[in-house]
Parts: sequence; C-alpha cells; structure tokens
Amino acid sequence: MKRRDFLGGVGLFGLVPVRLAGDAPAAPEALVATARAIADRPYEPPQTALHPPFDSTTYDSYRGIRPRAGVSGDLALGTQYRADLLPPGWLFRDPVAIDLPGHDTRFSPRMYHYDPRYFSGQDIPETAGDMGFSGLRLRTTLNASDRWDDVLVLQGASYFRALARDTVYGLSARALSLGTGGAGPEEFPRFTRIVVFNADESLHFGCLVDSPSASAALIARLHPGTRTTLDCALHLFPRVPIADAGIAPLTSMFQHNDMGPARIDDFRPAVHDSDALVIDNHAGERLWRPLANPARVQMSAFADNTPRGFGLVQTPTEFARFRDQEGAYHRRPSAWVTPNGDWGAGAVMLLEIPTENEFADNIVAFWRPDRVLDPGAHRFDYMLEVTRPGPAPLPARPEPLWPARSASGIEPNTGNGRLFVIDYSARSPLPAMDGATLDISDPAQGRIAGQALYPLSEGQATWRASFIFTPAPDQQVAELRLRLRATDGTPLAPVWLHRWTRTAQGGI
Repeated sequence: MKRRDFLGGVGLFGLVPVRLAGDAPAAPEALVATARAIADRPYEPPQTALHPPFDSTTYDSYRGIRPRAGVSGDLALGTQYRADLLPPGWLFRDPVAIDLPGHDTRFSPRMYHYDPRYFSGQDIPETAGDMGFSGLRLRTTLNASDRWDDVLVLQGASYFRALARDTVYGLSARALSLGTGGAGPEEFPRFTRIVVFNADESLHFGCLVDSPSASAALIARLHPGTRTTLDCALHLFPRVPIADAGIAPLTSMFQHNDMGPARIDDFRPAVHDSDALVIDNHAGERLWRPLANPARVQMSAFADNTPRGFGLVQTPTEFARFRDQEGAYHRRPSAWVTPNGDWGAGAVMLLEIPTENEFADNIVAFWRPDRVLDPGAHRFDYMLEVTRPGPAPLPARPEPLWPARSASGIEPNTGNGRLFVIDYSARSPLPAMDGATLDISDPAQGRIAGQALYPLSEGQATWRASFIFTPAPDQQVAELRLRLRATDGTPLAPVWLHRWTRTAQGGI
C-alpha cells in the first residue's frame, strides 16, 4: 500500500464513556443530545498521550498491529456484518470511543496481535491508561457469500470510506469540513465516538464529531451492494457563527490524464481516483467539470439553490486508460450526494490543490450554504451513494451523450493557441446528429476559433467536439463553457466546463 489512507486522529474521549458488553448502545436521539450539550461547553482539545508501543509506530509497524478475532476483530453484528476495532498509533494519536451492541469495547493492548518483526513480547503492556481506538472497520459479504469484505471504514479526523461491489478503495467522504479552501487555517473536525445502534439488512450507526468551532452528530444507515448507500443526517451545533461550513464533503485525488498537466512525467497515461465533478443543478442542467491538477491552488463555486445532486466521478472503467495493475484505478468508485429537504441557497464548491504525486488527496467537493450558521441547531439530510466507476450509475438524464474523454494540447502554428477535444459517447444508439451545434460561451478575455463537430471514423458511437482557445497575452485564467445542442435547442449532453489557467512557468 502506498497511499494517503491515514489522515488524523480524534479527541474529547473523556466526555463519552466506554460501554460494557450487555449495555444498550445510546439511541440516535441521545447521541444528538450529547452533541448539543458538548457545543455548549468550551472546546477541549484531545490530551490523551499514546503509551508504548503505540507511541513510536511507523507506517510499517502500525500495519503490523492486527485485531484478534473475537476480541477486537471479526466481531459479529447480527448475521450480516462483522466489525474490527482499529488500534491507535502512527498518525492516529487521539482516542475514539466505540460502542458495539453485545461487545465489551474497553480498550486494552492485549486485544491485538503484534508482528514480531517490529515488536517483542516485552513491548506489550497489560493496560494503556485512557487510550482508545482509532476507528472502526465494517465488513459484510459484499462480493461473495463466503467472504467478509470491507464495506466501510471510519478513521482519521471525520473521514470515512465506503465500497460498492467490485470496487477498491479510492475517494473518501467526511462528516463535516470547516474553512476548507478559505483564507485561514482549515479545521478538521474529529470523530470522538462511534456507535452502532443495530444491524440487520442495513446497519444503523452514529458518530460524535467535535472541533473548535462546532460539535456535530452524524446519524447514518448503511445499505451495502452494487450501489452502497448511506442515508445521512448531519446535526450541526456551532459554538460560533460559521460562514464556511462544508456539508457532505468528498475528498479525492487527481494527478493527471489526457488533459494534463504536462509537468507530470509518468509511464501511466492517467492517475486519479476521480476525474470529474458532476452537478445536477436546480435549473435542470447537468454540469460536467473535468478535474485539474493546477499550477496553483484554485477554488471554484457553482451557485445553486438546493441542488438535485453532485458527486466526484471516476469515468474510465478500462485498465488501458491507467495501465496500473497495483493501483487498479479503473475499479475505484464514484460518489454521489443527493440532498433531502431544502438546503437553501449556496454553492457546490470545488477545491483543487497542486500535487506532484498520487499520495496526497488534492480534490475536495462540498456544499457551502450562503447563510451563516449561527450557534444553535442545524440539520442537513442527504443520501450518499458509492457506486462502480463509469457513467451508468449516475442518475438518469434525458441527454443521450456524455463527455467520455477530454484532452488538450498546444495547437501548432497558432502562436499561443490551445486545442481542446471532447469525445462524446452515447449510452444507447447514437441520436440523429444532423444540424447539431456547439454553443461555446465567449470567455471574458481571449478568443475561441476552429469549432468542429464530427463522428469518429473508428466505428465507435462517438462524436468529437473541438475548438481552439487563444488567451490574451496577459491573461491568467478563463472559464470555458460548451453546450452540445440539437437543431431545436435541446441539450444532447451535459454542459462541459473547464477552467484554463497558465502553467507555473507562464505557458498555456
């Protein structure tokens, strides 16, 4: 493994007692009430220190600490689920209290096996003070009836990662983000307690979350399958007015693909967990924004009023698009957020951060309300769907085409023109394209020329749109917007969006 799978720890352990076997887990209402009460107190940063051997673990030695079956691992939750209590150590230095029905969840170092390559028997104490777990892994018969596969991991700040059938770990979700992409330092709210209420066909759980600016409770119901869904309710209790909350945040990685950037020198044609932000807005449009690995940090806002949905999508499903057997990027899932109820005015925000490698998450998408969230109670309900990659799992749309591939490169003999190519594929037989037109919005600066639309001659159900954008000499950014329409003006594909920026060296 060579990824950024571990992201932080958790705190506020002293306010949430551990539960003994036979005690009933807290009800969802009680967890929400606890979050409300915590918000009425000043924030208390985590104080718990790790004891040996957990305090000096490295990436490799931490992976050598494994749950013991029946003690901290392979814990039955009904007949459909198994749970693993994840140990502290390495980056996970703050405790999380975990409540599981029918299980004693008091932390002890003796709950784990220790790889003798990194630990000796004398290293393992009998007790570890007030240390706790770092998170929870849930497993079910996701891919085969005789195997318990991962379906959800909650670990690190307020991050969680879910899997759909036939997928591998890729992008993450968070319970809450605060100050993401803002002028000041970002807060990373942390899980302080995870409670499984009950488990049957679905699994009902909740998480306490705390941060200097707010406390929260995320209540969710997990439904695994080809389309793994989490029905989520975020109960948010600010300590101070919050103008930069991130609701239903998704975090991913994009290094490069056919759109660049040219500075990435890699044998693989593409490396990414997601390659597009897709938004179904309140106006009825589908927006398709290919992701970028920019030269500088950039933030984009897509204003709306209770969007119908948004998500980070992994569109390629073929090994040849990545040629990475270990990374298996063609099996990384997509994630889609569907708001329930009125979220009001706000914007889907997209943060893109420069990266030179694949080990850091550099993409964040979330909903930011326009209104300031004052101290009190706020609730946001939504469904999070984790699906296989490709366009098929996205919500159905009337447009017959979708932008299957975007690419760009310098156009020779144009001075400083850049050619953009968008290949549209059909989900079903190609529609009649006679008279179809490209509608490309003129940028505030620069010039659009050379528009073309034609079918590819390889026998594929694909039409190619292309155009040349030439920036003004001192221009640094341009927002490009392309619509593909039938003769009567009916949209034939999602609205394609791209933010052009100069390279770090000032090139196009």
